[in-house]
Amino acid sequence: MPSIFDHVTLGISDLMSARRFYDAVMGALGLPMLWSNDRMLTYGAGGEDFGLQLDAGAPRHGTHVAFRAPDRATVDRFHASALAAGGTDAGAPGLRPEYAVTYYAAFVRDPDGNRIEAVCHLPQPDA
Repeated sequence: MPSIFDHVTLGISDLMSARRFYDAVMGALGLPMLWSNDRMLTYGAGGEDFGLQLDAGAPRHGTHVAFRAPDRATVDRFHASALAAGGTDAGAPGLRPEYAVTYYAAFVRDPDGNRIEAVCHLPQPDA
């Protein structure tokens, strides 16, 4: 059965300390670093990612969970349903080419402030 998660991201306050720690623990689990930049570290395997993102400034909820969606219409429904159920908008449905060419996602915050995402990686089918 495929995983329901696309990726999970945790907020961090110090990139280098996090890298030292997670290089060791993820390495022990056989999960290599996939990529990094000046704000983020990403580990994983098999299409499932675990990310750490620099979360400078005022303390806030650093938890980010992304659920896989089978198509873009499901991402749209996720966003509308979350708002109707009391969530707050953190990013309307749409392409996020800064992540990947076909990365179609929507972001909401749950009532506790956690950032929840639905993402579809498939290209838009021809109309």
